[in-house]
Amino acid sequence: MVDLNIELGGLHLKNPVLTASGTFGYGLEYADFFDLERLGGFIVKGTTLEPREGNPYPRMAETPSGMLNAVGLQNKGVEHFATEIYPKLEALDTEVMVNVSGASVEQYVATAERIAQLPAVNAIELNISCPNVKQGGMAFGTTCDGAASVVKAVRKAWPRHLMVKLSPNVTSIADIAKAVEAEGADSVSLINTLLGMAIDVERRRPMLSTVTGGLSGPAVRPVAVRMVWQVAKAVGIPVVGLGGIATAYDALEFIMAGATAVQVGTCNFTDPTTCVKIIDGLTEYCERHGVNSISELRGII
Repeated sequence: MVDLNIELGGLHLKNPVLTASGTFGYGLEYADFFDLERLGGFIVKGTTLEPREGNPYPRMAETPSGMLNAVGLQNKGVEHFATEIYPKLEALDTEVMVNVSGASVEQYVATAERIAQLPAVNAIELNISCPNVKQGGMAFGTTCDGAASVVKAVRKAWPRHLMVKLSPNVTSIADIAKAVEAEGADSVSLINTLLGMAIDVERRRPMLSTVTGGLSGPAVRPVAVRMVWQVAKAVGIPVVGLGGIATAYDALEFIMAGATAVQVGTCNFTDPTTCVKIIDGLTEYCERHGVNSISELRGII
């Protein structure tokens, strides 16, 4: 039997496959496609202190081997999650994690404090890297001081696993990772979307209402693998890799580059069963190569 179990900064996961926030709703939307308890865990959509309407339409556009999005963290707020969604998730035998965003440090802290009251949520993913909001988001994640200030404040308010999602739209992502590690992050996840743009040449207008948006999908994977490799060598905390993962082989690239776990994002839209196919594919690969534990492959490059 192949052992897919991993330890992620104090969290025990039955396998290294997670879902990426913003691509999996609240998890319940995918329950008709497969058993959610097969996942190592899933990360619910970006959650803010107050409800957000998001950006005007159009806010998604297809690109070669990927997509642009500028949804803008549309959600009904943390209180809606706590009272309406959480009761439907708390009994699941998998890790339910919440992606937390804000327009100020105070909003991040208040949101984390409310989620801390929900005992079945053992981890939050602090989103300091969203390129699709005018306030907060990526503004905090593009400097070491900005990233550190949010993590330091949230660390005081959040008692359990703290994952920090990093932006690739920086000069040195390894420096940002070291800054958040120093302030108490238990893990880092990367990469968030790359800043991109597409133009409808017939209409002579940008494809997105916000002009620019976040590029995701297989097109970004080589960039993401490189950044995971750099960060894994720079920090002592676990690294969670994401960016265009569609197959077990894609996931293995990140693991061999140093990732402890991976997140599957855009490909959930094209094939809702992608995650379980990757889990099965990891087992098949390990069996074929005589690997007893997935952890043996971590960081071998």
